[in-house]
Amino acid sequence: MDENILEKLEQFFSQYKSFHFKKKDTIINAQETPKGVYFIKSGNVRLYSISSEGQELTLNIFKPGSYFSMMWAIGDIPNDYYFQAMTPVEVWLAPKADLVGYLKKEPEVLFELTRRILIGLAGTLRSTELLLFGKASDKIYAVLVTLAKRFGQPGKNKETVIQLPLTHQDIANLTGLTRETVSLEIKRLERKGTIGYQKKLIFVKISP
Repeated sequence: MDENILEKLEQFFSQYKSFHFKKKDTIINAQETPKGVYFIKSGNVRLYSISSEGQELTLNIFKPGSYFSMMWAIGDIPNDYYFQAMTPVEVWLAPKADLVGYLKKEPEVLFELTRRILIGLAGTLRSTELLLFGKASDKIYAVLVTLAKRFGQPGKNKETVIQLPLTHQDIANLTGLTRETVSLEIKRLERKGTIGYQKKLIFVKISP
């Protein structure tokens, strides 16, 4: 995100009360009307759904500088999803009406929000294709590449280290696979040298 846009958002949200959540705390429940729009000051938040069989599917991971739930705030769409702290999280909480009024007066901020939504939509479409047609290893690699591009930093040997602690269950929730399948496929990807670990963080070698 452009530093000027981020500064504007922080200036707007910082006038409101901040809240802290511990790892795995639920911030918003499915079918719950949000209390307002949350801006992430620090930490990571995952958006997920639960199937009728009880399987979780992670649909997005928000990082600092992101704000949610915008489908509810702008589209008046009822919230059907869970928002959970993946790490310790600090957020600012702004009233919906205040945020909508602010965006109407700040076209640059609104444009940046629209751009990010479209980038997210492109990723969602790609993920949908993989979930429907891809092999298990393809799904896992594609998800890790996406995370590396969003949360990664360069490693020592031209790999990208994902700066987000991920368990095999986290990856299973992102791919719609079982944890057992993920563990088997990750071992295969490790043997190929496609992915690996640095200090408990996953690194990915991204093909040009």
